[in-house]
Amino acid sequence: MTSLFALVDCNNFYASCERVFDPKLEGKPIVVLSNNDGCIIARSNEAKALGIQMGEPAFKAKDLIKQHNVHVFSSNYTLYGDMSARVMQTLAQFTPNIEIYSIDEAFLDLSNFYGRDLNQYAGELRNTVRTWTGIPVSVGVAPTKTLAKLANRLSKKSKKADGVLVLTDERHIQEALRRTEAGDVWGVGRRYARKLAGFGIHTALDLRNASDAFVKQHLTVVGLRTVRELRGEPCQDLEMAVPNKQHICTSRSF
Repeated sequence: MTSLFALVDCNNFYASCERVFDPKLEGKPIVVLSNNDGCIIARSNEAKALGIQMGEPAFKAKDLIKQHNVHVFSSNYTLYGDMSARVMQTLAQFTPNIEIYSIDEAFLDLSNFYGRDLNQYAGELRNTVRTWTGIPVSVGVAPTKTLAKLANRLSKKSKKADGVLVLTDERHIQEALRRTEAGDVWGVGRRYARKLAGFGIHTALDLRNASDAFVKQHLTVVGLRTVRELRGEPCQDLEMAVPNKQHICTSRSF
């Protein structure tokens, strides 16, 4: 059976949760602050467009916030956890095989759906989540989890994609890799990107085309798995049993 994964990611999740309970905030700039209201930990697209930075101390952005009438919220993790559970329960209606990766992300196994119109199915999933929960999501579909992550990222940047991008055609996969910087590949990061740039590897396509020996030497065995996933070879299965987490989100690193 050919593997196929969908990565569903809630857009600007904390800000979107606040909008569910106050629809008048739609289209307005929103920031959410950390527990002690010290730092900005979430921004709506409108707030990002104003130049407000992620992790920025709130007092440093106070002039921008006041000037543009930015709506400011203290973090409400009880609310966000409840909304996350609603989103995940909705996703479970589409496939029983789901990995909750973080509070606002989940991988879905769509291996049995190759015979369907995947763009239509992913669009239906996206619309259902928005209708049932009020939360906007983006969907990336691809043969591996790493490519699904990449597809999801591009789905947010392309107006044509409109929040859904399916990468199953090799030509489309290569174009997506060409448009993605190596440092934006899931699990690579900026530090390794700087190292790779010294060897002339700037894009995800450059990284995919690197030799196994080079990747293993400079990015370890974990990096080699990532590169093989960029080539369309599934190296990561769904983690159905969710481990206990100490933090509200997870990340990968070598």
